[in-house]
Amino acid sequence: MVLSTATPDTTAELTWEIAQLFPAQGHWSEEEYLSLNTNHLVEFSQGQLEVLPLPTFSHQRIVAFLYRLLLGFVEDRGLGVVMFAPLRIQLGHGKFREPDLVFMAAEHADRLGEQFWQGADLVMEVVSPDDPVRDKVTKRREYAQSGIPEYWIVDPTDASITVLTLQGQEYALHGEFAPGEAASSVLLEGFKVDVGDVFSETSN
Repeated sequence: MVLSTATPDTTAELTWEIAQLFPAQGHWSEEEYLSLNTNHLVEFSQGQLEVLPLPTFSHQRIVAFLYRLLLGFVEDRGLGVVMFAPLRIQLGHGKFREPDLVFMAAEHADRLGEQFWQGADLVMEVVSPDDPVRDKVTKRREYAQSGIPEYWIVDPTDASITVLTLQGQEYALHGEFAPGEAASSVLLEGFKVDVGDVFSETSN
């Protein structure tokens, strides 16, 4: 038996017949989105799929560092559940996001689901350099409108952590923290993160 050593033609056209089996952008339903079986990060907004770039090694190191700190704090006190992406969070009808880190308080355990969580109590995003507006503007607005009490924006480009707390349907600034300072939570009293330690993860 001879195995072919030929490589795929990189100039070949996509299999458009297969693509046509799926809804067009703007016409996806929640059910169709939730039935997707893929290893890509895919978010959903008003009938449109948004395929996110795979995170970098340094991005994931920061997420892992913060996850360990947040998980330890929450579990030691029995405060709730901490998870990381990929995990779908429903922000409202027709809107699903996948925050890098997410916390749900124990008293809201009824909002935890196998396919997705219904909102969250605290989310963290590590800013992606390819589209910082997404995390700093778009998701800030969406997370606030969905009623998530606290949002952390972790930005490797200037080694800062911004902590936002919900007031009405908008976030107010709790603090902008730089290396040498400790970012603190309003929701989780006593939870603090040394900013310098967070970003040293990308330089080791």
